[in-house]
Amino acid sequence: MHLNDVTLREGDQMPGRAYTAEQKIECVRALDDLGVPFVQPAFPATGEKDRTVVAELSGTTDAEIVALARALERDIDAAVDSGADVVETFVSVSDRHLEYLLEMSREEMLAMLTDAVDYIADRGATPHVTLADAFRTDHEKLVDVFDAIPNVPFVTLADSVGARTPQTVASTLDRLAEDVDFSRVGVHFHDDMGCGTANALAAYHAGVAKADVSVASLGERAGNSSLEEVVVACAVDLGDDLGIRTDELIPVCRSVLETLGEEYGDRKAVLGGEISEHESGIHTAAMLGDPATLEPFDPAAFGGERRLVFGAPTGTDGARKLLDRAGIEATDETISAFKSTLAERGPLDLDEALALARSEFGD
Repeated sequence: MHLNDVTLREGDQMPGRAYTAEQKIECVRALDDLGVPFVQPAFPATGEKDRTVVAELSGTTDAEIVALARALERDIDAAVDSGADVVETFVSVSDRHLEYLLEMSREEMLAMLTDAVDYIADRGATPHVTLADAFRTDHEKLVDVFDAIPNVPFVTLADSVGARTPQTVASTLDRLAEDVDFSRVGVHFHDDMGCGTANALAAYHAGVAKADVSVASLGERAGNSSLEEVVVACAVDLGDDLGIRTDELIPVCRSVLETLGEEYGDRKAVLGGEISEHESGIHTAAMLGDPATLEPFDPAAFGGERRLVFGAPTGTDGARKLLDRAGIEATDETISAFKSTLAERGPLDLDEALALARSEFGD
């Protein structure tokens, strides 16, 4: 499954955000170094800033630079003239969206879409298509859209309002697989019900070829499927790194957020510092012997670090293992004294605790 990063385009649409061209360009280069194959940083029709972003990146990245465009010639011209490798045009396909958003018939929508795809190709760019509200669209109507644009390499099904869960995503895709070549199918999820990453994983299991993701789920409303969560889940549980340089994942994602001035919580999955920090006496004692006892993955595998904390909660077993590691005989007396010293001096990380053991109880 290929990843298409939408952090910069989706994030810039959040209320109160106005990323600069320089911020976007710096982040794209970081994501490109990470190995993300498609990056969608901009919607060139919205203004000079996004046209500059695409123009500056054009021809300078291994990643395909994807520019978003409505199915309108003026939007497509803005994207192509900026130098985008891919122009991703979008239309709504559900009955609800056609009636209340586009205010047009299904036939009119299909004509608009096919004309847009042809125009993108005529202008010399690669067309991709996103179908808005696809997961609330009847099966037969989705198949009709795929049949209408047979030469488009990727057609992305969007759960535009985050209304679906993994079970319904899987059932929709399993049925679609009977009628559509899945080497063309992409997915785009929103996290309004907290299912963005889980839905992307359900789509992975269904065999889709591409998924939209964003760093720390940045995006409209609750955001999108999380880049770092999807990569780690696939790497750890399924043995598939998705072509990403996993040893750089955490620092690159953190650097993107820092560049954009975006915050993330200490308990944010994968990125948060506290998810690989352990202080409980029982936990730290076990992890001194085997860290995998209480961790789903070694944070170092993704460019992070583990922090074991020792202090008042450290028990007898933990103190004994620390003393053993420090090369100090762990008698009942030294263990008791070391526990008291840890309680007084802590909290300390592993190196600090070992140094304390050596300075206080070494020869």
